Amino acid sequence: MVRVISVDAERFPIAGVFTIARGSKTEAEVITCTIHDGNYIGRGECVPYRRYGETIEGVLGAIETMRPALENGLDRLQLQAAMPAGSARNAIDCALWDLEAKMAGTSVARMLLITPAALETAYTLSLAEPEAMATQARANAARPLLKVKLGGENDAARIRAVREAAPRSRLILDANEGWTDDNVAENIAAAAALGVALIEQPLPAGRDGKLRHISRPIPICADESVHATKDIDTLVGLYDAVNIKLDKAGGLTEAIKLRDRARKAGLGVMVGCMVGTSLAMAPAVLLAQGADYVDLDGPLLLARDREPGLVYQGSLVSPPDAALWG
Repeated sequence: MVRVISVDAERFPIAGVFTIARGSKTEAEVITCTIHDGNYIGRGECVPYRRYGETIEGVLGAIETMRPALENGLDRLQLQAAMPAGSARNAIDCALWDLEAKMAGTSVARMLLITPAALETAYTLSLAEPEAMATQARANAARPLLKVKLGGENDAARIRAVREAAPRSRLILDANEGWTDDNVAENIAAAAALGVALIEQPLPAGRDGKLRHISRPIPICADESVHATKDIDTLVGLYDAVNIKLDKAGGLTEAIKLRDRARKAGLGVMVGCMVGTSLAMAPAVLLAQGADYVDLDGPLLLARDREPGLVYQGSLVSPPDAALWG
């Protein structure tokens, strides 16, 4: 039977404002790809990311160009060669995983030969002035892992304010490429003195060579510098870990290869996300089984999630139910 494909742009309000070094937003703009074969429906969600030149219109168009091939049975492996990595391929790839599992009467977890467990996720604090970040940290001080958005002037004060407000939480710092050659060593030293566990992408992708030549008392994790498996060899010696996101990798199929290649290269693994709904997080929860760090708090930052969504109990996120995905 010929498949029926639908593609929809949706908006979900964020609870307040989400701010990183590159700007602020008040809603999550997502695209959902649905593939219906007459009996079963598979869904996948992506979040277009302007950092990589993606727009809602562009991603919608990219998915639409694949409609004829999808309607005629394009599978996940063929998709890898037919589209470049990015959020458009992610939405299609995850929809195909979901459809494949449902058609086979199984689950994606069984297809991956895993028995998934609940995971401890980081909770993200938006970039703000030190006092405001301390207020955020104080409100979430019971969470075991906080991710702190940085990338402005006076980041050492922000780190100190968060640490004092949440003394028992482990901290991940995410500069989103916002540090410079002039302040990166100073900021890393300040983070080390305050017991930070991990630092993400301190320098801009492509201009991060200095990391090879400065002291790294804290593990440094690549984010914007890593997209797909082919990037791993260039990161060894610069970074200690990689942040794998489905929207960067172009879906679960490539993300699994990227995770396995990173581990083989001796790199730690974080599984992260854009700000999206539970539908976007669901495949990432399976990918993140056994990861060193998990950052899948997207739905916790929203004022409204999908129904049904993932189940969060504090900072623990449970594996997806089939009614949601997989």
